[in-house]
Amino acid sequence: MSGDKMVMRAWTRAQSRLGRRQAMPVMACGMLAGLVAVGQAWCVAAILAKGLVGSGMAAWPGAGSLLAALAGLAVLRALFMAGGDVFAARAGRSARRRLRNAVLEAILRGGPALLRRRHSAELTALAVDRIEALDGFFARWIPASVLWVAVPGLIAALAALVQPGAAGIMILCGLAVPVGQAVFGIGAAVASRNQFLAMTRLQARFLDRVRGIATIVLLNRADDEAGRLAQAADELRRRTMKVLRVAFLSSASIDCAMVVALVLIVVRDGGIVAVLRQGGASGPLAEAAARSLFVLLLVPEFFAPLRALALAYQDRAHASGAASAMGELPEGTAADTPAGDAVPHLSDDGVSVDFEHVTFAWDAARGPVLTDLSFSVRAGEILTLVGPSGAGKSTIIEMLLGFIVPDSGRVMVGGVDLAAMAPATQSGLISWIGQKPVLFAGTLRENILFARPDADEAALRAALRAASVDRFAADLPQGLDTPIGEGGFGLSGGQAQRVAIARAYLKDAPLLLLDEPTAHLDPETEREIFASLRILAQGRTVILSSHAAGVRAFAGPCLDLGALRCAEQVTGQMAPAEEGHVHV
Repeated sequence: MSGDKMVMRAWTRAQSRLGRRQAMPVMACGMLAGLVAVGQAWCVAAILAKGLVGSGMAAWPGAGSLLAALAGLAVLRALFMAGGDVFAARAGRSARRRLRNAVLEAILRGGPALLRRRHSAELTALAVDRIEALDGFFARWIPASVLWVAVPGLIAALAALVQPGAAGIMILCGLAVPVGQAVFGIGAAVASRNQFLAMTRLQARFLDRVRGIATIVLLNRADDEAGRLAQAADELRRRTMKVLRVAFLSSASIDCAMVVALVLIVVRDGGIVAVLRQGGASGPLAEAAARSLFVLLLVPEFFAPLRALALAYQDRAHASGAASAMGELPEGTAADTPAGDAVPHLSDDGVSVDFEHVTFAWDAARGPVLTDLSFSVRAGEILTLVGPSGAGKSTIIEMLLGFIVPDSGRVMVGGVDLAAMAPATQSGLISWIGQKPVLFAGTLRENILFARPDADEAALRAALRAASVDRFAADLPQGLDTPIGEGGFGLSGGQAQRVAIARAYLKDAPLLLLDEPTAHLDPETEREIFASLRILAQGRTVILSSHAAGVRAFAGPCLDLGALRCAEQVTGQMAPAEEGHVHV
């Protein structure tokens, strides 16, 4: 637990340093607004003092000037406060954009391997809700963490010029506020983390149930699942109300401190009381009343930055919760980006791939999936990975995709260590087709052009022909502009896979990775898909993982991960791989 607290504190300090520069205009506006508030208090005190001594506004020569000054100061303060709000909004927007980019980069860098440890709903809540809740940390908390000392210090210094004792009372009562905030702040941070966990559990449960709605209805469990969702929603409600309760208690502690300061100043200073008792006076007594009123009017201004700090303390609690959530993302996703960008050697036939003594384990307790694995694939060659489930076929493909890195050994692509390449270079080298293609809600054209949005019409038509998408696209109501639903709703499995092949053809990457591309297709569709894949494989290096018999249509060596040796080649003869091709 202490380690988690250290991580949260380090993250919070780092974000505070990054956000403080953008918050400087907010702090400047806050300081100027506080200074103008002192001038307003002096004008109001002078006006009220004249009224208390009963001289009347008509007999007061300077009344018009003071009223004009008060109006001008009010406008000036409004401008400073509005400017502070504008700069705060900009600081919060900039910080949220920076954090969201960092989180999305970490999620993309982690890839499918990240979903083995984190639920997709949890990642969504982190990238959207949690970062959105951090707006107050950068827009309010960071400025307030400076202004709560600077502005009250300025006000107390000016009050000390008039009544040193009253200034001392304000400082003593003000020092009690951070103590109360620290007490309530611990509870606020814990309540905020618990609220986020409850929200994450509700989102994860809801997403899972929506995905499995057909199974729930067919098994007649709709009422049970609705009840469980209601329980999760009620837990979120209770935890949210607990957060609000702690926030109200925190605000109440400041009100108590301010009331105590007002009472002590009034009791200590008899200037106003004497004026009220005598029913009016002039000279020194009027000046004493003005000084007393001035100090009393400064008390709310003295505690205003402290109140802003209390309101922003909840934002700091959100930041502490976000720190613990972001700390569980893959470490160094941005920092591990190489300073340079190693350039792999490409040929007209593709790119070479070499695994050199690679060892990797998903879980150390379960042992390694790959142990001291070495093999080579020449440019333009097709390597087929076979073996039972769990032998490491998908692990090899995810390693080439850059989603995981070896525990030891190296993965070389084009004679260059994959870890030495920039992410953009890695992604430009590889096209990938998995068991179930990911299609987005939109038109068929948009889904295909997702691989290369700047492709011209000729390149798009060539990809459609190579993947045989043009066969079924012509029968759709609006052709390529036909809308399809999320996950390819409206297309068959074979049609969706053809869209994925068209994407890969359009991207035109030198290395093609195929992970069970026909796993859920009927034999006839499987043969058609493999025919399209043979066209796509021309002039590329291909690494294919499949149990289908159709893989025999691809000429090339085969790596049996289950037996850790080269196995059957496409001719059906048992023979070791040719030297320099595949070896284990």
